[in-house]
Amino acid sequence: MPRPIHFEIHASDPERVQDFYRKLFGWQFQKWEGPMEYWLVTTGPDAEPGINGGLLRRQGPPAAEGQAVNAYVCTVGVDSVDKVLGAAGELGGTVAVPKMPVPGMGWLAYVKDPDGNIVGMMQMDPSAQ
Repeated sequence: MPRPIHFEIHASDPERVQDFYRKLFGWQFQKWEGPMEYWLVTTGPDAEPGINGGLLRRQGPPAAEGQAVNAYVCTVGVDSVDKVLGAAGELGGTVAVPKMPVPGMGWLAYVKDPDGNIVGMMQMDPSAQ
C-alpha cells in the first residue's frame, strides 16, 4: 500500500516559517545545494516512524483569507495538543481548527503557521471521546 514519504511547505518567507517549525516541533532545516531555493526538512530520527520533507519559496499568492484548504495537510504526532497549540500562538501561528476528540484514537487540532499553511497535530489517547 502506498504511504506518504515526503511533504512540502510553501512559504513567502522561508526563514520565518523555518523558525516557526524549528521552535514548535524541533525540526531541522538544511539548505539544498541544487539549482533552486529549497530546504530539506528533517522531522526526527530515521529509526522512528514518520516522514521528512522540504520547504520552498511560494511560487504564487497564498490562499485568500477564508478560502477552503487548498493544500495537502500533514499531521504531526505530539505529546500534548494543548501545549503545542499554546506554543503555536506564541510563535505567530493561529488556531485553524480547535482541539477535538477523535473517538478511540486521540485529540486532533489544526493550526496555521505564520504564512497561512495548515498543519495538523494528533495526541494519541484511546480514551478520547
